[in-house]
Amino acid sequence: MDQYITFAVNNPMLSMAWLAIATMLVFITVKSKLSKIKEISTQQLTLLVNRENGVIVDIRSEADFNKGHIIGSKQHSLEKISNNDLVALEKEKANPIIVVCAAGMSASKAANALAKAGFSQVSILKGGFSAWQGANLPVAK
Repeated sequence: MDQYITFAVNNPMLSMAWLAIATMLVFITVKSKLSKIKEISTQQLTLLVNRENGVIVDIRSEADFNKGHIIGSKQHSLEKISNNDLVALEKEKANPIIVVCAAGMSASKAANALAKAGFSQVSILKGGFSAWQGANLPVAK
């Protein structure tokens, strides 16, 4: 323990950086565990769609969607979701909603907006459409 204290005293910048990184990791972990929105795998997505009538909402651009998308998915832009333009999705409020983006990075914003709009079962595909393609799962064009 004395070595840690000595290190911290001799290297205050490194110690503060380590403490900041550790704090961020704890915060991110706790936030993800407490969030109503869960990240799901490609296998879990398939089960949600097949067993619970899950609805896949693809938030990629229309051009990317037309190049290839998960079979049965609906294209709905992030901009529309952010602006609460959810008329096309209103009838799906009771079903599980899975938000898909290109790589899993921008789906959380759309998922949070959907949850605030009253959609009770919102998930994000971990890794996005890239994960779907990487698993060699079927794609519609």
